[in-house]
Formats: sequence, C-alpha cells, structure tokens
Amino acid sequence: MSDQLKKYLFEDQTVRAEVVSIRDTWREIQARHDYPPAVQKLLGELVAASALLAANIKFNGTVVLQLQGDGPIGLVVVECHADLGMRATVKLREGHAVPDDGTFQSLLNPNGGGRFSVVLDPQDRLPGQQPYQGIVALQGESVAQALEHYMLASEQLQTRIWLAADTGCAAGVLLQQLPRQGGKATTEPSPASVADDTWERAQILAETIKSEELLTLTPDALVRRLYWQETLRTFEPAAVSYRCTCSREKVADVLLRLGKEEIDDILAEQGRVQINCDYCVKSFEFDPVDCAELFANASAKVRHQSEARH
Repeated sequence: MSDQLKKYLFEDQTVRAEVVSIRDTWREIQARHDYPPAVQKLLGELVAASALLAANIKFNGTVVLQLQGDGPIGLVVVECHADLGMRATVKLREGHAVPDDGTFQSLLNPNGGGRFSVVLDPQDRLPGQQPYQGIVALQGESVAQALEHYMLASEQLQTRIWLAADTGCAAGVLLQQLPRQGGKATTEPSPASVADDTWERAQILAETIKSEELLTLTPDALVRRLYWQETLRTFEPAAVSYRCTCSREKVADVLLRLGKEEIDDILAEQGRVQINCDYCVKSFEFDPVDCAELFANASAKVRHQSEARH
C-alpha cells in the first residue's frame, strides 16, 4: 500500500500519533494541473494535512481545508472524505506572478487578508443543518503552523504537525495530546504530570524529523526511527485514494440554480453551456436541447409535487 495513513497510541494513552505518506494519489492530483513549484509544494502539504484531519472525524462526511489568499494564490482547496478519498485544486490570481522562492506568507497573505478555514460536512445532514465552518487568520510561516493555530483556537487541543511535499510524495506527522482522565491520589506521579512528560517527550523526538525522512520512509519505519524506546499501540493502516465527486447530475443542479433566463443568455451567446470541474478538469457540455429538457423536467417535477400536496 503506497498511499497510507497509520495511527499510533502511546502506552499511557495520553498522546496519539498519525503518519501519512501519499504517492500515487498525489501524483494523480498533480497530473491534472500544472502549478508552479512553490504552489505545488504548498498544495502537497495541505493534501497531507487533510488526510491527518479527516482520519479523526467521527461522522460519515468530508473535511475541506481552504487557504484563502490575497496574494498570487487566491484559493487552495483540499477535500478529503472520512475514508480518505480526496481531491484538490488551486486558483491563482490573474496578473500575479508566482516566484519559485515564494513563501507561505508572501504567496497567500502579503496584505494581511489571508484566511485558513476548515469545513466539516456530514453526508447525512438534517434538513436545514449547515456544514460547520471554522475560520482563523493566516498565522505562521507554513501550512503546518497555520493548522496548529487553527487546532488550538477551535479544538483547544495541543497539536503538533510536520508536513513535507515534493513531486513524488506528500507526507505528514500529527501529534495530539488527548484529554486527561482523572485518577485517585497516590504517592506516584499525578496523571497530569505523566501526561505532560509523555507529550513533551513525543514533541522533542518529533522535532528531529527531517523532510527527507518524511518523504522517503514508510509510516512504520519513521515511527521506529523516532520512538524506538516507546511502547506504542499500532492500528491497521488506512488507504488514501484519489476521488472526484463531480458528475453531470451535479452540474445540472448548478444550471437549475442559475435559472432558465441566465442559461438562455449563455446559449444565445455561446451556443452551448460548458462547465469544467476545477478538481479533475473534466468537461460537461449542455446544448440547447439538453437545457430545454433539463428545465422542462424540473417544471414537471414541481407540478407533480404541488398536485400531490393537494
């Protein structure tokens, strides 16, 4: 399994670790777009980060990570399902050159208007229920630091993240201090002090990670290198895959929301309606006959529902 995420739990159950290594899926994302090197690296780090977060959601749905910028990069989006199927895209601003040596802040936040957002979208939402969205300012000098800031502000959990990406691999490590459990008073070190010791030790060792190790070692090999003296509980690996959820039916819904008048204007000007998926760049085309049938069927459905109510 070349694309996998593995979870580990420290012996005292106060710290969990996740390691993800993504190769085939990352190459498939890159094959659909031609981004400058600095953008490609940033996107790869966000791809790895999305898998680390999606692996912990407690519902069937998706995690969407968004970097909204006011510089050369306007938007970076990675959508990852709970089963680690993912897709990604970047929107660059027209007229803004992307330097090869561009930094996280210079590419996304030169004017201070950048934002980092996380959207949690359950698949089976109740009527009227909206996805949860958390937004914070773009702080830090990397995707990892921006995400750590978000986790501390929204989840209030101590979280450390290390990310790396090149053309062959997107990888990352997440450490998280788990909520403490109460215990009885004894002469032994308190549960709080034991938890703090484990957390500090886990961070100190993880700080020795080199980007080259993240990009070349398997999750198990990396964890053995870092924590060979620790007793860890190891969980079964989860596979990461590429998945774009676009479809002709979803595009048809977009056209219906735009309305017949606007679609007729597009048809009059262009002779057809063509929409390309930003993620997989697949093209969906609707000619005048397709559009007429689409709106006729929608009107018939509305009439049927109205008659059924009466």
